[in-house]
Amino acid sequence: MCGICGEIRFDGAQPSVEPIARMNRVLFPRGPDGSGIFQARHIAVGHQRLKILDLSEHAQQPMVDNELGLGIVFNGCIYNFRELRAQLRSLGYRFFSDGDTEVILKAYAAWGADCVEKFHGMFAFAIWERDSGRLVLGRDRLGIKPLYYTETGHGLRFASTLPALLAAGGVDTDIDPVALHHYMSFHAVVPAPHTILRGVRKLPPATVRVIEPDGRSRDHCYWRLHFGPQGDDSERNYEDWQEITLNGLRKAVERRLIADVPVGVLLSGGLDSSLIVGLLAEQGQRGLNTFSVGFESVDQEKGDEFQYSDIIARHFDTEHHQIRVDSAQLLPALNDCILAMSEPMVSHDVIGFYLLSQRVAQHVKVVQSGQGADEVFAGYHWYPPLTESSDPVGDYARVFFDREHSEFAQAIDPRFVAEDYSRAFVEHHFAIPGAQQPIDKALRLDTQIMLVDDPVKRVDNMTMAWGLEARVPFLDHELVELAARIPAQYKIADGGKGVVKEAARAVIPHEVIDRPKGYFPVPALKYLQGEYLDYVENSLAQPAARQRGLFQEDYLKRLMADPKQHITPLRGSKVWQIALLELWFQQHGI
Repeated sequence: MCGICGEIRFDGAQPSVEPIARMNRVLFPRGPDGSGIFQARHIAVGHQRLKILDLSEHAQQPMVDNELGLGIVFNGCIYNFRELRAQLRSLGYRFFSDGDTEVILKAYAAWGADCVEKFHGMFAFAIWERDSGRLVLGRDRLGIKPLYYTETGHGLRFASTLPALLAAGGVDTDIDPVALHHYMSFHAVVPAPHTILRGVRKLPPATVRVIEPDGRSRDHCYWRLHFGPQGDDSERNYEDWQEITLNGLRKAVERRLIADVPVGVLLSGGLDSSLIVGLLAEQGQRGLNTFSVGFESVDQEKGDEFQYSDIIARHFDTEHHQIRVDSAQLLPALNDCILAMSEPMVSHDVIGFYLLSQRVAQHVKVVQSGQGADEVFAGYHWYPPLTESSDPVGDYARVFFDREHSEFAQAIDPRFVAEDYSRAFVEHHFAIPGAQQPIDKALRLDTQIMLVDDPVKRVDNMTMAWGLEARVPFLDHELVELAARIPAQYKIADGGKGVVKEAARAVIPHEVIDRPKGYFPVPALKYLQGEYLDYVENSLAQPAARQRGLFQEDYLKRLMADPKQHITPLRGSKVWQIALLELWFQQHGI
């Protein structure tokens, strides 16, 4: 896991290494174990390395292969790199390192841009061809690894984070009205290519972009998710799917053990992370490091789930670490947490992942995490009603959207109010072929859009803020493809994720399976009061906020009169959502 950045010029000039150095400095937390810059002709790149595979300097980046005339900067992990290396050796390729970076380089030489179809893993990379001057950007199928870019007028810059691009300078920081609507309506999910800033875009997941030296470019989407049965799937019963699911998850968890350093688990106490621990124990892992975080209760809402994580830790005899965060720790950390966000992230548990990652990084460099299971296996409450929906777009919006368009128009200054971009986006995505049933349309949207730009981005940003690599077995693309084949009634059974719950009974204690659905609760950011409310009010009273004039005063007054009463359908604070956006602008000097 690392941080990458670079620039390609289209005017024949050499890019300066100084903007690359500035981006590298911002990316340092993502890769504190090594740093490098390479410049040749019209391309310059930078890299910050976190040593996970091949801890030697042979795997240092930027990596250049003069024999092939190729170079690469890469962020992520290719879990099947050893199998690919053996295949490439049989084709005559020679290797000077033992990690996955060189495998990507050789795979590109052998198979061109189609090499991404052979990769099992998470990745964002930039490959340049010495002789043609071509630059190739690629991102994994489910967008686990981020890749942002900005056009400079004479070229293009890219980086693993948006703040790194800001550090390089020359970014148009005007607010993107489409992204603003998504942030305020689509639960802060801003789909690619948009970001909250007009001048910054992000490469969509499952996309390879080939950029020519003169600036011409072309995108290729190399993976699409299709829902419905294949082959003899229609003959399988519920028990068959349980067995197939468990075997698929076993394989996904095993793949993510590839490392030259120890691998731990973020153990929330929920079904998904508990099942990962159980499968690792089943595969012979002993003395596994597991980590849980908890917060103070507010208004009788409990702030931890230690009772469940403790059951798993005791059952599998893990080296368990309970991390308790009181108010004295939480509030001072918020500014740094917001600074670590590539984009504004409204979910309350962002601060939980940030503080948890800080402590976890003191023990391990790699963890497995349960993110993605709810989107892939239908764990959320809005899926069952969609099975018989006659208005899938409307039904989805009613349970997922934070505001209707009419309320958005009341909240935001009229200069940013236009059409209902968020509803139009959902309508467009639901109409794409490949998912016929309303519930499948919602699952596809959540897996390929919401998941990428909410929980996955949140985990990447908060873990990498402390040089911690998070691996997500539920987002193994083969497991995701498998889940899309499973009939919806088996996924929504037993209140959601039924097929996973039943499969899990062979691995973990039933107390964790049959418990109420949980999450990382941070009540202090949901029920704003005391110093947290003061913190919010102060952010909205800053000269920068008043000068920006983003929110209408009447709307702010209505919310601030009783913050606890203004809760979204997904149980988030509307006041925190507004304040977080303004705090993000302020923390990043926008």
